[in-house]
This record gives sequence, C-alpha cells and structure tokens, in this order.
Amino acid sequence: MHPDLRLPLVKELSEPDRPRRHWRGDDERGGVWLFESVEGDGEHWAIRQVEIDAARRAHRYWWRHLQDEHGFLTDQPLDVWDLTEIDEAAFEAVWQAGE
Repeated sequence: MHPDLRLPLVKELSEPDRPRRHWRGDDERGGVWLFESVEGDGEHWAIRQVEIDAARRAHRYWWRHLQDEHGFLTDQPLDVWDLTEIDEAAFEAVWQAGE
C-alpha cells in the first residue's frame, strides 16, 4: 500500500489558525454531504467531511482518516455554489454523532 500524498497538505490546512466555513450538499440517492472547509488559493478545500448515506450511516473523513471502503475525503476544491452554508454547531453535532 502506498502512502497517501494528501496527508501533509490536509494536515497543514487543518491547522487551527485558519478560518473555517461549513457546508451541506444533498445527492440524488438520498445522501447528505457535510464539509468543513478552509480557503486556499482562492478556493474552498474540505478538511473534514461527513457522508450520510441513504441508510443514514455516517462516514467521517479528515487528515487522520482520509479514506476507507465507503469513500474518501474529497481531493478537489468544493464547488460552494452547489452547497448550502450551515453553521459550525450543526456540522459539529453531526461530526460528533458519527463517532
């Protein structure tokens, strides 16, 4: 297995001094996607992500858990025009519930 080359970058972006924003997106299969992002090079990059599938199972991704058999932390900038901004408390409640 090869090391994930995204790890140092995602870890660096996750440093606590960066302002964060939180987003929600819905997919056509009944799933929900939540993201915590920071800005870099004029784009929003996900540093934490929760996927809630149609069966309401939550899958969490961040620098310590970049991927698994269900999915992975997105490696593309977020298209925030397709997402709804949510508050930090809403994101954190779902993130903590997914533990």
